[in-house]
Amino acid sequence: MDARPYPIARIGIIGGGQLGRMMVQAAHRLGCTCVVLDPTPSCPAGQVSGHQIVGDFHDPARLRELVESCDVSTFDIEDIGSDTLIELESEGNAIHPSPKVLAEIQDKLTQKRMMAAAGIPTAEFIEMPTPDADAFAQFGYPLVQKARRGGYDGRGVAVMHSADDFPRNLPVPALIERFIPASKELAVLVARGSDGETRCYPPVEMVFRSGENVLDLLLAPASISSDIADAAQALAIRTVDAMGAVGIFGIEMFLTADNNLLVNEIAPRTHNSGHHTIEACVTDQFEQHLRAILGLPLGSTEQLSPAAMINLLGAPDRMGRPVIQGMAAALALDGVSVHLYGKASTTPFRKMGHITVLDANIDDARRKAEKVRDTLIISGENHP
Repeated sequence: MDARPYPIARIGIIGGGQLGRMMVQAAHRLGCTCVVLDPTPSCPAGQVSGHQIVGDFHDPARLRELVESCDVSTFDIEDIGSDTLIELESEGNAIHPSPKVLAEIQDKLTQKRMMAAAGIPTAEFIEMPTPDADAFAQFGYPLVQKARRGGYDGRGVAVMHSADDFPRNLPVPALIERFIPASKELAVLVARGSDGETRCYPPVEMVFRSGENVLDLLLAPASISSDIADAAQALAIRTVDAMGAVGIFGIEMFLTADNNLLVNEIAPRTHNSGHHTIEACVTDQFEQHLRAILGLPLGSTEQLSPAAMINLLGAPDRMGRPVIQGMAAALALDGVSVHLYGKASTTPFRKMGHITVLDANIDDARRKAEKVRDTLIISGENHP
């Protein structure tokens, strides 16, 4: 008989943003307590965890304090001190996904090399230690330059359609890869347990905000054939199995015009493309991740309803203390769920929350979500 004392586990979470916040909420449902490490006092996850260590993600002392005080540790962000975590794991501390896998994924170049070595289809790429106009031209336009480290939510990525765009290069160690004219951008969430069992969520379609490259609209399930959906899930599982890690992973893909699938990037954590699972699926991505790292059985990934998800971004012309407009009008629409992240200040295009819309028809869900996007506005008290 499986008997566990209460609380079930004390979970350490490195990173206190919205992903950590929703993970803490799932942990409480499973009878766990949480400790959050984040440099911002009363960060979104710290507000609900009840215990926060205020410190930098790369501070060896603070990382050790967190990990050694918990039964198992995980993270909601990649830009953290993987060298310290590797050392802590070697001392017998449970950390998932493995810090060695994290270290490989943190660097976009080693991530791509890992995929290539495993036979995972991805865009052609080369290393670019420093920007070089001749090297860019020889590789050929259009291309995408990606910073090896630190990029997220469109930061650290430069799309160049011709040599005229070279002055917009990123002056950092990077890679360049072929620009893929995708017909759709997809994402597949895969959970992998310590026994190697995998559970895959249905593929979703991602629509990005022009100019900021931030996910704007998500449609679940994606409007693709069952054959392509099956192929996307199989490719996502192959990708996760190649890493051999435990937890949940967001696998971002391009679907080309000739129906080929290429893996774009791997996120070794809960992912923006899975927020709809809270309302739309039997087991949401946050609980699923915790089940995996705690050695509990993985849950059903069945989707119960079509869903559309919209990120609530800070208004482009305001900052400071958030001001929420249109909440009542948004909640008056059937099927709308609002999630605000508890961030104390807003800046242009900062992720302040999200909304999920459930409807029996995905097109109707999309129309409602777009209406909410135009209705529920998060501005700030000050101009930039």
